[in-house]
Amino acid sequence: MAKEYSRTQRVADQIQKELAQLIQLEMKDPRLGMVTVSIVEVSRDMSFADIYVSFLGVDDQEKIDESLKVLNQAAGFLRSQLARAIKLRFTPQLRFFFDNSLRRGAYLSSLIDQAVAKDARSGKDSEEGSEE
Repeated sequence: MAKEYSRTQRVADQIQKELAQLIQLEMKDPRLGMVTVSIVEVSRDMSFADIYVSFLGVDDQEKIDESLKVLNQAAGFLRSQLARAIKLRFTPQLRFFFDNSLRRGAYLSSLIDQAVAKDARSGKDSEEGSEE
């Protein structure tokens, strides 16, 4: 059976789609690099939308903070553009946050690789010891 999506989830999906285009096409700030809108979470009453973004090729926390500051300062402009694109009675206030799931995933992947390599080495050592 197909899963039913709530209205807030449908609105969040639409906001994500529209914001990705707006940021790419309408934002002219040079401090803002390549931005990916990862997740949009809309509150139950639809008064707030928390937008989680990641930045391509940016690992410096200072640059990330500056980019988030640019996006949060442009939130009013983006909200007005969003209101034109999406017909809602009330357009939620936009709050931007950094999505560190990519960084966290890479870290966890490296830990798994290290554990697998360590197991392979210890298995090889025990096989050599049993042959003697």
